[in-house]
Amino acid sequence: MENPKEIIQSYIEKARAAQQLINNYTQEQIDEVCVAIGWEVYNDENIKKLAEKAVEDTKMGNVSDKILKHKNKVLGVLKDIKGAKSVGLIETDDVKKIKKYAKPVGVVGALTPVTNPTATPASNAVTILKGRNAVIFAPHPKAKISSKMAIDFMRDGLKKVGAPEDLIQIIEEPSIELTNELMKQVDIVLATGGSAMVKAAYSSGKPAYGVGPGNSVQMVAEDANVSDAAQKIMISKAFDYATSCSSENSIIIHESIYQEMVKELVRLGGTLISADERNQLEEHMWPLNAKGYRSINPKIVAQSALKIANDAGLNVPDSTTVLLVQGAQDIENDFFSQEKLSPVLTLFSYKSFEEGYHILVRLTDNYGTGHSCGIHTSNQKYIEHLGANMKSSRIMVNQAQAAANGGAFFNGMPSTVSLGCGTWGGNITTENINYKHFLNVTWVSEYLTPTRPTDEDIFGEYFKKFK
Repeated sequence: MENPKEIIQSYIEKARAAQQLINNYTQEQIDEVCVAIGWEVYNDENIKKLAEKAVEDTKMGNVSDKILKHKNKVLGVLKDIKGAKSVGLIETDDVKKIKKYAKPVGVVGALTPVTNPTATPASNAVTILKGRNAVIFAPHPKAKISSKMAIDFMRDGLKKVGAPEDLIQIIEEPSIELTNELMKQVDIVLATGGSAMVKAAYSSGKPAYGVGPGNSVQMVAEDANVSDAAQKIMISKAFDYATSCSSENSIIIHESIYQEMVKELVRLGGTLISADERNQLEEHMWPLNAKGYRSINPKIVAQSALKIANDAGLNVPDSTTVLLVQGAQDIENDFFSQEKLSPVLTLFSYKSFEEGYHILVRLTDNYGTGHSCGIHTSNQKYIEHLGANMKSSRIMVNQAQAAANGGAFFNGMPSTVSLGCGTWGGNITTENINYKHFLNVTWVSEYLTPTRPTDEDIFGEYFKKFK
């Protein structure tokens, strides 16, 4: 067997050679490259094949939603980078006499998750190449065929505009050894996936962008539009069988609208699980493993609500798209308060905003600190309180969380498939990872007439108060 170091070295050499060929590309040329590769993973014929192969390979999610995910994510990224400067002089500050010049970060090692094996490399490739970088993808072994298909489509796009195909590569036979070696040899790592993957990226010795664990929670305030909130939550929760880390895992509903909200969720395809069924479902979703502890059953991840219920031995209507489970008071020890990566939604009721906020904090601190939360309300005081106090990197107001967090055409968030969660989630940034994170920027500073402040300017108010 070949040495992992030598295998990765060959990928790196090809990536650096390809990148050298586009080192002098103009902004117009690199933008053409981004549009070309974007089209290959946006056009209907190709993304239908990608969606079908992704579901066939991973047995996760569903074809129609994966097609829609490609449409939204790829177009969203292309919208964000259109007209954006990423080559040469990108910013001038005449007052401070500062000019900023963008340079590539180099070769990026991008790790992709099994839950999103084609739209993730599609979006990330466009984002990374915008800065004249090269990228090598390390796919999940279960998704290697569908991920390679996405990369092959984009390499076709590169060829069509005369750009070197090795700007985008993929490890065709992925393994932990090869992925670890990739992270050691590239210039920077982008890790989109589980906590173990992100930890490995941060331990690689190279700069890395990682994502934190998700456990999105929505509050539904007493003034919420019940039908609008229920519809958005159900669409978000059921989308692609909840493969998204932004999919709502719990909702906290004001007691005055609780029954109305549950009724609406049921009307839209939810099935409320009884107390006895709850225990049965929990045992199926978190079975006791060979090591003697309970962890999430991989057989329920990104499966339909109907399949999960049937496999758990529950009898639910065929129209069920989301299983509704009432939350327990002992949040910290209840499995249903965790991220579930499946169309199972936990419901809580609250009396006052303070109580609801306390539940939100407990749910988030228990699992998913730093990721996201949301609220359905028109009350600016509620919104401001969450903004000022929640340890969340993104807070969505009156939006479907799964679509909104990573940027959507109905909000101003940067489009991405990689969500930073700040130090709360063990990450270096709270931002939506976008093209700006893959630029090295040189600051050119010219001499200014000195403007040194006096001691009085800086310390005056302090001395008046304390001397």
